[in-house]
Parts: sequence; C-alpha cells; structure tokens
Amino acid sequence: MSNTPITTLESARLILRPFTQSDFEPMAAFFADPVSAFYGGPCNREEAWRKFAVYSGHWLLRGYGPWALQEKSTGAFVGLSGLWYPEGWAEPEITWALVPGAHGKGYATEGARRALLAAYQDFGWTTAVSVVSVHNRASQAVALRLGATLERDISYRHGPAHLYRHAGLHALLADAA
Repeated sequence: MSNTPITTLESARLILRPFTQSDFEPMAAFFADPVSAFYGGPCNREEAWRKFAVYSGHWLLRGYGPWALQEKSTGAFVGLSGLWYPEGWAEPEITWALVPGAHGKGYATEGARRALLAAYQDFGWTTAVSVVSVHNRASQAVALRLGATLERDISYRHGPAHLYRHAGLHALLADAA
C-alpha cells in the first residue's frame, strides 16, 4: 500500500483534485446514464457507490489514480481523469469520463492532457495508453486530440476496444507550446 497523498493539479479551466463525498451524486447520475456503458454502467446507486469508492482506493493501493475534475469558474464537478491500472489491465492507462451536461466543452481532453503530463513528470511513467471502446467515438476523438495513435484492438471487460498509445513527454510538451 502507498501513503502517497493525492495531489491537486490545475489546468487552464480545471482543478484536478481528490474525490469528495459531494461528488457521488453527479457520479451516480453518470453511472445511471447509458453513456456509462463504456465505463461499466449503467448501474444502480449501490453499484455506482462501489465504482466511485474504487477511485480513492486506487490511490491508496497504487500511489496514483484518477482525479475529480472541477470547473475553476463555477466550482462544479464535471467528471474524472487520471491514472488507472486495475488488476488485469494491459498496462497503466490515462482515463477520463464526464458527467451528463459536461460533454462537448473540451474538459475530457484538458483533464486527460494534465493527467498525462503528471504521469510523466510526477509519477515517472515513460509510456501510457488509453483503452477506448470501439463504439465510443467521442473518447476516440479525445485520444487523437491528445496525440495518441491507435496501436491495436483488444478485448477488455466492457467489450472490444482500441488501445491508443500516447506520445512521450517531449512530444506532449512540444504540442502544448
């Protein structure tokens, strides 16, 4: 187990912070929505709670994990993004998901870009992937906006997926400049 504190990060419009109890209601709404099919839903509140609690537990066990995404301007919780490597996963991943009403604003790309930068600079990763359902066109577009390339197709717990390989730190920094 790790005692790594959950750091708080910022991007232009977002705060990436530890999850709080108040984030559960919007996450329960996310897991009740059909869009969550790519993330293991839809499901009831009890199952949503278990999925929600895993995010904080991931930090404890791995020393890294997903952050809650909060709009700087309003303080609203809009989703999650971060570092993800559950048991049985191919390799460490950059993940993202937005709650209903937060789509189409660029938050997934912004949050994932900041998480990817942290993976390389703060956690010593040298490579990262994102596993995206073959049916999730919006997340495929996010992966491509992040500069990832489609490496191969895989099977994962929620069905067939594309495995995208993210560019390294130097390419990420050059893209941001």
